[in-house]
Amino acid sequence: MALAMVFPGQGSQSQGMQADLAAEFDVVRATYAEASDVLGYDLWELVQSGPADKLGETTVTQPAMLTAGVAAYRVWIASGGGAPEQAAGHSLGEYTALVCAGAVEFADAMRVVKRRSELMREAVPAGEGAMAAVLGLDDEIVLEICRQSQNSGVVEAVNFNSPGQVVIAGHTAAVNAAVELATERGAMRAIALPVSVPSHSSLMTPAGEALAETLAEIQFRTPGITVIGAVDARPYGDADDIRKRLALQVYSPVLWVDAIRALLDGGASRIIECGPGKVLAGLLRRIDRSVSSGYIHDDASLKKALAG
Repeated sequence: MALAMVFPGQGSQSQGMQADLAAEFDVVRATYAEASDVLGYDLWELVQSGPADKLGETTVTQPAMLTAGVAAYRVWIASGGGAPEQAAGHSLGEYTALVCAGAVEFADAMRVVKRRSELMREAVPAGEGAMAAVLGLDDEIVLEICRQSQNSGVVEAVNFNSPGQVVIAGHTAAVNAAVELATERGAMRAIALPVSVPSHSSLMTPAGEALAETLAEIQFRTPGITVIGAVDARPYGDADDIRKRLALQVYSPVLWVDAIRALLDGGASRIIECGPGKVLAGLLRRIDRSVSSGYIHDDASLKKALAG
């Protein structure tokens, strides 16, 4: 059974995450310690003790999710789980996938992510940007709603997560207008997301362009396994290709449905979500219910994934 790993991005974090895994596996705390050395503060203490609103700030969320994904993957390997043949990451999770594929050292990826989060925070002042999930409408209808809401500012479809689930992002007033219109058009739900920046919208273009300078300073290698990029659902190539596409993905939509289908076309018959939560496992069931799936969120889910 060909295994693929997928890694979540912002939104899957929670206070106290991975505490039970840390109690069983020293590699969890060791991974957080590596991250803390780069960040200059105790990430483990912040994740475990809060405050919760601090964990929700993008400058903390992004490093925390990278660390949690790498820690979960290291636990999987330490437990005897097989190495995957393919990987993909949702938004920030692409960095995690590249670390686990041997394309970049964890500390170097953390340096990039730290800068990425700062640039994204600076690109749009607090309160001026927002994101929302729209459930139960076709992609084309969501795109039409965004076009109709542009009088209030920028609003764009930025995450194509599964059939019937699209995330929009942009200026707060425009996102709110689109949410109201989506509800009128019959959306099952249209709800604001607890994020502090409008990720993957064109408002992030200055952040992506500036991030290219940091990426140029980092050593990348061709991944040791196939890593699908969600900007275009193609495998990452050499170091220059990785740098170019990581800059581009800051302000480009996440084509998650296409990325998953690329994994399946590449032979994946089992896909495991590696990191806090089980959002991606849920999306996978909406994309293709026939695929064997699992997730590594805590000790119980780890044992279930290993048994599977």
